[in-house]
Amino acid sequence: MNQDYMEKVAVMALEAGLGKKADVEIYLTVNRQLSIEVEKGSVDTLKEAEETGLGIRLIKDGSLGFAYTTDLSMSAVNKAVEDAFHMTVYTSSDHYNQLPSGPYEYQNMQLYDETIGSTPVGSKIELACRAETAARETDVRISIIERAGYEEVENTTLIMNSRGLYARERVNFGGLYIYLAAEDNGDAQTGFAVQMSKWFKDLNPQKVGQEAAEKAVGRLHARSISSAVLPCIMEPYVMTRFLNIISRMVNAEAVQKGKSLLAGKLGQKVAAGCMTLVDDATRTEGTACFPFDDEGVPVHCQPIISEGVLNSYLHNTYTAAREGINSTGNASRASFRSLPAVGSSNLVLLPGEKSTAALMDGINKGLYITEVMGMHTVNPISGDYSVGASGIMIEKGCLTFPVRGITIAGNIMDLLQSIDGVGSDMRFYGSRASASIRLKSINISG
Repeated sequence: MNQDYMEKVAVMALEAGLGKKADVEIYLTVNRQLSIEVEKGSVDTLKEAEETGLGIRLIKDGSLGFAYTTDLSMSAVNKAVEDAFHMTVYTSSDHYNQLPSGPYEYQNMQLYDETIGSTPVGSKIELACRAETAARETDVRISIIERAGYEEVENTTLIMNSRGLYARERVNFGGLYIYLAAEDNGDAQTGFAVQMSKWFKDLNPQKVGQEAAEKAVGRLHARSISSAVLPCIMEPYVMTRFLNIISRMVNAEAVQKGKSLLAGKLGQKVAAGCMTLVDDATRTEGTACFPFDDEGVPVHCQPIISEGVLNSYLHNTYTAAREGINSTGNASRASFRSLPAVGSSNLVLLPGEKSTAALMDGINKGLYITEVMGMHTVNPISGDYSVGASGIMIEKGCLTFPVRGITIAGNIMDLLQSIDGVGSDMRFYGSRASASIRLKSINISG
């Protein structure tokens, strides 16, 4: 959509809302997605979709009304404003319903790669095919490529409100992924790899295909082990899965509702001193990089846990108003169809200085965890987890044989306290990043 037309529609909607003598917010987005899947060098599926929509939030004497429309004609926008205003008659007044006050200055961030949009679809198909080829060439035991593909997202967001806020930005990124299986002497194991990047030139199909193949082959002929309490190392991908749970525990909305284990623990030591966790939308390596949140509040690097101490929760304007503080810039919307909730951006466990070999040094018997299954069952309120896992045995500081068919269990608070080493191998997986971590011990059921 033409940028000038976006602004014209937003101004028209804002003026219509102001006519209701209410606080008004306009949230307008244009989202385009491209998805390509290949099989044996040919396109299996190709989907491209674009969606445009406008959300209108009205606050009248503390009462909130919200409506949205995908039709940007004057009549449709005016009707959406009327619908939002009509809702304020029936909603309860809450003086914490507020809009952020502008104007703001935003960081100048390089978020849009023209190459992604200008590169022909055929070249993107070729990238996915090259990942498939690289996987097969890595090892003859690669028997099945379940899925290999290319994904692309482009989004333009415009936010305006009656308190002088104006924010507009465009972002895009692309990615490659592959899921496959290796077979040998009757045993079959799976592997996957993914790479997301803001810069098309950095996508590396050879590396993606090879990584997935090596994972699958490395798991062949894995065996279970007896139940034990052992030191362990979690590779970066595994730790990012736990970061997803932690992000829900530091969500101010969950904290205020008493649905977080970290409620009431600000200023307390909740993790080992070697752990520092930040929420940082300014990091361009992550897919959640953006100069403002979904209310138009500027973002920054927000320390959450600093050397083991809980520094802050993540807030939007509403939750911050309830605490009498400023928003941390963590308003998040699923789309223009929803009101802003609280969400993390790029959640990053900062790296240490130790190599993986240094982390393993001194472990006489332990486990290097490479995969966890069933993370959706983890309870963010109690912090308890019991999930399936696989990995590689560590013996006398070296990796020996692959392990599967085990369960790791415990409490996330205990896990955070048990960290006694953080590696230097930090890696982003979408909007989550971590290095390898070493735990003093973990409960393993064989």
